Amino acid sequence: MIYGYIRVSTDKQTVENQRFEINNFCKKQNIAVEQWIEETISGTKEVEKRQLGKLLKKLQKGDILICGELSRLGRSLFMIMDVLSACMKKEIKLWTIKDNFRLGSDISSKVLAFAFGLSAEIERNLISQRTKEALARAKAEGKVLGRPVGRKSSHVKLTGFEENIKRMLEQKIPKIQIAKHLKVDRNTLHRFICDNTLN
Repeated sequence: MIYGYIRVSTDKQTVENQRFEINNFCKKQNIAVEQWIEETISGTKEVEKRQLGKLLKKLQKGDILICGELSRLGRSLFMIMDVLSACMKKEIKLWTIKDNFRLGSDISSKVLAFAFGLSAEIERNLISQRTKEALARAKAEGKVLGRPVGRKSSHVKLTGFEENIKRMLEQKIPKIQIAKHLKVDRNTLHRFICDNTLN
């Protein structure tokens, strides 16, 4: 199946230019788009939260995805690489018109896949290293990391149910039934009652 993907960032931009480019390209290739996916959303938005993410899950081996240019897939290099990587794993062909980019099952695509995988791994390692360095620096500066010892979280599963629990206790409803009603363990309920002096 052949899909045409169009993305614009704002309502003021038109999808018609991209549609014209894709249709023109398809005529030269003697093919036709069978389904269009259009969305008005920023390229910085995570792929999973876009129509593109839903499309990638739906695409099957041998399908062709055509778009105007690589920047339509995302605004960052790593976002684009993630999309290309997903296409390669599912053996989907991705063609762009302005960049004249062709992703398929040939050797250059496989080399590209290796480069993408390596780049992503390096990026993950760099992020991990930066996080460790930032935590070490904060610790060296005397900052307390995490929740202070002995301090409980101000928000627990039963937060907001104080009045309900109090009312049920006043009605002499057994704690085990209250716990079942609130879908928590009875020990969780007992601790919450004690911590909030609801008895």
